[in-house]
Amino acid sequence: MTADDPMLEHAFVRLEADSRSDDRAAIANERPVAFVYSGKPHVVMMCSPGDLEDLAYGFSLTEGIVSRADEIERIEVSTHARGVELAITIPAEASERLAKRTRALAGRSGCGLCGVEAIDDAVRPVVSVSSVLTLQRAALYDAGMALDAHQPTNRETHAVHAAAWARADGMLEVVREDIGRHNALDKVLGALARAGTDPSTGFLIVTSRASFELVQKAAVAGVALLAAVSRPTGLAIKIAEASGITLVGLLRGRTANIYSHPERIT
Repeated sequence: MTADDPMLEHAFVRLEADSRSDDRAAIANERPVAFVYSGKPHVVMMCSPGDLEDLAYGFSLTEGIVSRADEIERIEVSTHARGVELAITIPAEASERLAKRTRALAGRSGCGLCGVEAIDDAVRPVVSVSSVLTLQRAALYDAGMALDAHQPTNRETHAVHAAAWARADGMLEVVREDIGRHNALDKVLGALARAGTDPSTGFLIVTSRASFELVQKAAVAGVALLAAVSRPTGLAIKIAEASGITLVGLLRGRTANIYSHPERIT
């Protein structure tokens, strides 16, 4: 195992009642990843070291740094002793907009506010979702129950999140894992962008709470349904209601709560 693997093996001491023993197990790996746009540092995120090109595309799109995937001219991934650098080349006008909006900041574990200086930049204007997606509740249940089988890192470490994109029939098409729930979602949306898949034709599932940042990212991508295995926050519900997103929480087995726009699930 190397520093760029999603999992590392580590020794530990196990305590059970009055006994003590030596053991080894897999642990989730994380590395600092620096996002550098056209030569200018933007933000450092703690990420799982995998699918970083997907992350670069997804983050750039959902944070409004570029508006289309084809605006990203080139991505170079450079691994260093202390972390990874994503050198992302974008058009000059996009670089100028980014320079006016933010300053380089350090982030922790893919927090949704990394690189954001002002409240207005954090809670951005609501993006209306025009997708006409509808789905049967069975598709929602099937996708949620299938997700666990697609999380090899979490199965070994119990320490990372997953995000997935499913077709309207509930079939999972893209699943990504990361220590940060925002990173996992950005990796999924980045993978869809790179493949030329329209995200609005399916829906998203995350293995975390539904925070407002995740709803914002779904709205920017044009996805009309976001489901989470935990509960949503109040601001997440407010943004989902305003943007036209169906927000589902506590998706577990064949049960779920619908917090906004329930008409989309038949």
